[in-house]
Amino acid sequence: MTCPDCITGGFLPGDPTGAFSIQGAYLAPAPDHVAANSGRAIVLLTDGFGLPLKNSKILADKFAKELHCDVWVPDYFQGRPLVDVDMILLPDRAGVRMSIMQWLKFILATIPKLPAVISSRPSVVDARLSKFFAAIVEEKKYQKIGAVGYCFGGATAIRLGSTDLVQSVVICHPGPFSIAQAKAIKAEALFAERKDTDAFVEYEFKDYEGTAHGFAARPNLEIPQVKEAYEKAFRQAVDWFDKTIGV
Repeated sequence: MTCPDCITGGFLPGDPTGAFSIQGAYLAPAPDHVAANSGRAIVLLTDGFGLPLKNSKILADKFAKELHCDVWVPDYFQGRPLVDVDMILLPDRAGVRMSIMQWLKFILATIPKLPAVISSRPSVVDARLSKFFAAIVEEKKYQKIGAVGYCFGGATAIRLGSTDLVQSVVICHPGPFSIAQAKAIKAEALFAERKDTDAFVEYEFKDYEGTAHGFAARPNLEIPQVKEAYEKAFRQAVDWFDKTIGV
């Protein structure tokens, strides 16, 4: 969590339809047995709210339906999310600026969560994910895995992109990351080296105007511009995975 936008947003409509599985992860299964044998899977990396916020599970269900493959949401905070669901704030318009008072409230609200932040620092989360990927590959025999990350999960997806754990990544309004981490990406991704270098990998970049940090995972659907951006960002992710890890 680096700014008040990390705790703003809305709740997606509906209820999750998947179930909890390996290492406490949420699994949105492929919609039919034929598709389940497609050999690919998606891992959705949550924002700081983690699994308690239903949005990540609903997004996983939507991805599973559109991509016809298993979608996993790992509990990489191990039951200690960085933000409690009851802390979420609904912005009254797109791109709203936070007042000094809101910044103070944000700081006061995050102090009690510092132990959770420390226990889920990037190096620890990356180690947990390495074990998680090994577990699902061993059990499900996936041949290709893509990762989509939001906020905290976006920064995590950038780091994953430099490993052999994934073949494609989608990064949505990421948390803090370094230029070196972005340049290290070798999976097909949203950020990469210039096309005229040997390290080039396929990438796309899209800036959705009129939106704030969190719009792709916690959109305020009452704002037409945000709703449209959320829907387009989701479709862009689906199309990217079909393009890069299609089977």
